[in-house]
Amino acid sequence: MLLNELLCISKVPPGTKHVDMDLATLPPTTAMAILLYNRWAIRTIVQSSFPVKQAKPGPPQLSVMNQMQQEKELTENILKVLKEQAADSILVLEAALKLNKDLYVHTMRTLDLLAMEPGMVNGETESSTAGLKIKAEEIQCQVCYDLGAAYFQQGSTNSAVYENAREKFVRTKELIAEIGSLSLHCTIDEKRLAGYCQACDVLVPSSDSSSQQLTPYSQVHICLRSGNYQEVIQIFIEDNLTFSLPVQFRQSVLRELFQKAQQGNEALDEICFKACACNTVRDILEGRAISVQFNQLFLTPNKEKIDFLLEVCSRSINLEKASDSLKGNMAAFLKNVCLGLEDLQYVFMISSHELFITLLKDEERKLLVDQMRKRSPRVNLCIKPVTSFYDIPASASVNIGQLEHQLILSVDPWRIRQILIELHGMTSERQFWTVSNKWEVPSVYSGVILGIKDSLTRDLVYILMAKGLHCSTVKDFSHAKQLFAACLELVTEFSPKLRQVMLNEMLLLDIHTHEAGTGQSGERPPSDLISRVRGYLEMRLPDIPLRQVIAEECVAFMLNWRENEYLTLQVPAFLLQSNPYVKLGQLLAATCKELPGPKESRRTAKDLWEVVVQICSVSSQHKRGNDGRVSLIKQRESTLGIMYRSELLSFIKKLREPLVLTIILSLFVKLHNIREDIVNDITAEHISIWPSSIPNLQSVDFEAVAITVKELVRYTLSINPNNHSWLIIQADIYFATNQYSAALHYYLQAGAVCSDFFNKAVPPDVYTDQVIKRMIKCCSLLNCHTQVAILCQFLREIDYKTAFKSLQEQNSHDAMDSYYDYIWDVTILEYLTYLHHKRGETDKRQIAIKAIGQTELNASNPEEVLQLAAQRRKKKFLQAMAKLYF
Repeated sequence: MLLNELLCISKVPPGTKHVDMDLATLPPTTAMAILLYNRWAIRTIVQSSFPVKQAKPGPPQLSVMNQMQQEKELTENILKVLKEQAADSILVLEAALKLNKDLYVHTMRTLDLLAMEPGMVNGETESSTAGLKIKAEEIQCQVCYDLGAAYFQQGSTNSAVYENAREKFVRTKELIAEIGSLSLHCTIDEKRLAGYCQACDVLVPSSDSSSQQLTPYSQVHICLRSGNYQEVIQIFIEDNLTFSLPVQFRQSVLRELFQKAQQGNEALDEICFKACACNTVRDILEGRAISVQFNQLFLTPNKEKIDFLLEVCSRSINLEKASDSLKGNMAAFLKNVCLGLEDLQYVFMISSHELFITLLKDEERKLLVDQMRKRSPRVNLCIKPVTSFYDIPASASVNIGQLEHQLILSVDPWRIRQILIELHGMTSERQFWTVSNKWEVPSVYSGVILGIKDSLTRDLVYILMAKGLHCSTVKDFSHAKQLFAACLELVTEFSPKLRQVMLNEMLLLDIHTHEAGTGQSGERPPSDLISRVRGYLEMRLPDIPLRQVIAEECVAFMLNWRENEYLTLQVPAFLLQSNPYVKLGQLLAATCKELPGPKESRRTAKDLWEVVVQICSVSSQHKRGNDGRVSLIKQRESTLGIMYRSELLSFIKKLREPLVLTIILSLFVKLHNIREDIVNDITAEHISIWPSSIPNLQSVDFEAVAITVKELVRYTLSINPNNHSWLIIQADIYFATNQYSAALHYYLQAGAVCSDFFNKAVPPDVYTDQVIKRMIKCCSLLNCHTQVAILCQFLREIDYKTAFKSLQEQNSHDAMDSYYDYIWDVTILEYLTYLHHKRGETDKRQIAIKAIGQTELNASNPEEVLQLAAQRRKKKFLQAMAKLYF
């Protein structure tokens, strides 16, 4: 009401739109009244968009409630009018920014003069001499701020407007700097302005400002939006020195990361730990308690977590400038972390770190190590009692602990030897091969190694072999080779038996090194390596402890590199009797060689079949129960075969040669299909080379065979996920177990990989009539009846009966009429038009008629045109199906 009165007094014509008036030609007080009104309108709209905490109502009184309701309705009506005029108000204020002149606003004096002598005052007002003078800079500053707030509020529905808001807020800051403290009438909430600017930087990062010019707050938001989480961690670590980011903000970032991790992004688990570690260090530096989240994430510590925690601690404190309280907080934190760890290896990682040594005095460190040792004493593995740890002087115990720590971490064979010499010099009654429970040597070797009389040599051989095997397992082949070479040199001096053991292990290491390196790109192994593998297979040295896995790997190596000639013709006869893996490898190699020949010559395939059937057979025995009846007990693992089924499966999972895998897979598929109770056969390549029956069906453990087929398909697809025959087998398995959606996924994938995602025709030996019929059945059971009708066209002879029956279904779960463009058979389309006409479905009938009317489907067209039309529709339909089921 007040502002409307001001408009009247200032001679603004009633009913005239302010946007239509030229501010530059109006008297200063008139222009000022218009600006005040429109600024108030914009501010009111912005203020109304902020959430307001509702006051708790008192006891209900009818008169008060009526009054409140009236006020609410009045306010809503005013807001409605202001919002309708908002665009005009913004245009008025934008025009005001182009005015570069001072304006005047009415005061009590000019209002009094107007009341007494209107004519006299008018002249004074219009000549810009009456009222209070407001400088142009002050006006522009306030208008810019109001416009910025209006644009920012509009940005929630149109993000492009945020750029306008940023420009206005930047200009506001510039004007405040120009006006300085001399301003009498311009009061801007600079904290709120800074908040607006910060928000704009986050929502629309400036292209001309580099990341160094952005605030850490803005940098964090930009990194979160782009998925650059490592950069967020670096900002947090740097902030641990400056304390510029609020703790609440850092915690909200961590909550957001946890939320994303819980939604299935497993890659964020490590980032969550790192962010939590950064926040925890910030908390302890400021004297706050350690969060529950950190304790939960640190329940299962590992080397990487501790390394990162130590890095954060080191980079979060400037030891030269830090206060004693900061240093004390950090030292206490590191001590508490040590006391919470169970594995001494991790304790020594922290206690030997430079920051720990700097912050804690020698006495404190020794006391801590003693506490840790008392809490987790070593288990004594030898019969003769060793000297108690507590009998060793404190300094000696610390030295022994530090040396053991180095012994655990070192992979340098000469450093390991030096440490062991030092340790044995300090005490002669300790077995240092027991220092870490992670050091494992195969039981076939440990008896020989632990039989070495000299304790230093025994420790050294055991540790070198254990570390070498571990490095090989984690694919650190260079260190494994160094450790094995040093061990070989050591045992050559006194034990021919252990020398041969080391040569065998080095052969296995070289196989793994080649397979993980150049072998992956298809490069054949050097002839020297193949000769050594043959030498191992033919080795007849007595009393040499042998690991079964080496024989497995050697035979798998020969099969993977197609050394079939050696396995079938040159392998010594005694090996076939003594080594089941060589026997199996020979049968597989011979079957590969015979495969292209006539069926009558495939004698080896029959031998391989019999060997696998025997492995999958179960021995039966009779047992008399308490009631006197005789019951039949089946043993799950048979001892009749040359190896157990689990051993066969383990061996197959070392093979990579596609033909060998296809043969063994087809054998198991055939064995799976032989069951009398099976309804849906699984198809596979080369399945015809195997016998069609076995003498004793009851002896085969078909449940185990079914499990093996699934395991093998999973493994083969991990080797080559684009092998169409393996994909068809996987699809058939899902089909046989009534998982129709998954079956369709794999049937479609098999077609996609051999047709460039259906851009070429799928070969007929891939999409056979049987495969198409199974796809039809899957669609039918999924209630996708239109898809059934389309697939009926894919058969060599179109199945009209099934197509028509499916189209009669009225509860189809697919897109129905949107699929009509994929039908190329005119008979099916004509049936559709008849069906829709009969049901009175005019719209769908029109779609079917339109599909028939396409010129390329005209029966008079040449055959190649009709085939091209069918091929194009096949392609589009299969691609649409793939998008649906992939």
